[in-house]
Amino acid sequence: MEVTCVRVPVTEGEETRQQLAGQGVIDDEYEITVADGVLYIPVTEAVSGYELVTRDAPARDTLTMPSDILGFEPAYERIGQIAIIDEDDDARAQEIADAIAQSDLPLDTVINRASKVQGELRVRDWDILVGDSTETVHREYGCEFRLDLATVYFSPRLATERHRVTEQAAADEQVFDMFAGVGPFVIPFAKRGATVVGTDLNEVAVQYMEENARRNDVADRVTAIHGDVREVATEYTGWADRIVMNLPHTANEFLETAVALADDECVLHYYDFQSDDDPYGPGEAAIRAAAEPAYNVTVETRHTVRSYAPHEVNVCLDVRLTKA
Repeated sequence: MEVTCVRVPVTEGEETRQQLAGQGVIDDEYEITVADGVLYIPVTEAVSGYELVTRDAPARDTLTMPSDILGFEPAYERIGQIAIIDEDDDARAQEIADAIAQSDLPLDTVINRASKVQGELRVRDWDILVGDSTETVHREYGCEFRLDLATVYFSPRLATERHRVTEQAAADEQVFDMFAGVGPFVIPFAKRGATVVGTDLNEVAVQYMEENARRNDVADRVTAIHGDVREVATEYTGWADRIVMNLPHTANEFLETAVALADDECVLHYYDFQSDDDPYGPGEAAIRAAAEPAYNVTVETRHTVRSYAPHEVNVCLDVRLTKA
């Protein structure tokens, strides 16, 4: 059957397989194949940053998948060894959870979303249907993150976007992540050799960030701070070569703080939710209002990360601030 595959030289195959597994996008229903020194890895969705081809791939007859048990393909996400489903019907949710547990997928816990993201710490309620813990270790682009979904916010859907941004950093940069969580931006920045400060209001997330820095052998380049970034920023005025603002609903309220953090030359990664009629205009206007005339503002990239809701998109503006 023809499926979408990532095409990569065999010499880069294992590293690429691990990266794709970390994102949870490898299609376990089909075999990984090799031909003429090239590896073809079936994927469940298009992923940026890789060469994609359509190719015949043999089905993996040795694996029992949830769809084999259910008779339909269930929707679920993977974070570490946890499968996440989003079902309103309790009986259907339990049926899917049991099928995932009985399948050959390397997952030992299944949880169902019991609430929307809520509160200033952006956490959810969960129903544990299989297993006994919401804590796991998630792997992404060569980094490991221990986290507890019941106490911190984390989205595997942003793995490719995080990689896009962190790959831009140089080894000698000073990077400030204003809403750092468990460190999914902080850790890969530090692994590239940058010196990184991450702040978050969630004390548990900051504790995980510190642990994740140790797990990834970058603790000497990471400073994790529990607190309101507006208060912390006074100690880092004019410090940052690069700033991440991944708080799309309200990032505009923190732009003055970001400008205070910026060195004479600084790249700002500003995340926003906006209407698809004008996805970038409001964010760009807000950045200019906060930074000009002290800084010259150059928008280097206008990037749509993903669809968020009907007619609403999650976008990122990569903006260079240069002292006027």
